[in-house]
Amino acid sequence: MPLPSLTLEQRTAALEKAAASRKERVLVLAELKQGRRALRELLDSESAIVRRTPVRKLLESLPGIGKVRAGRLMTEFDIAASRRVQGLGERQRQLLLERFETPAA
Repeated sequence: MPLPSLTLEQRTAALEKAAASRKERVLVLAELKQGRRALRELLDSESAIVRRTPVRKLLESLPGIGKVRAGRLMTEFDIAASRRVQGLGERQRQLLLERFETPAA
């Protein structure tokens, strides 16, 4: 089935919406990396932007986690490479929180 053709205005609106979504995602992941947001907060988020974020990008945004370590964690926790935050199972969420959540002082 071919994609519907869009008018110039519809295409422009869609591009602006996509750009705004990418900008918000980048800001949220930067806040996570800087420690201004907690992993639990993002995993429990109702934001459509956060829920559609790939888990790998989320892991790579954690302090001290790079691409290689994120890949190893995805394998260890049995998370598919294409999985997004909204698609995480309860066990996977719990494993991530146990690994990265700091105990309350």
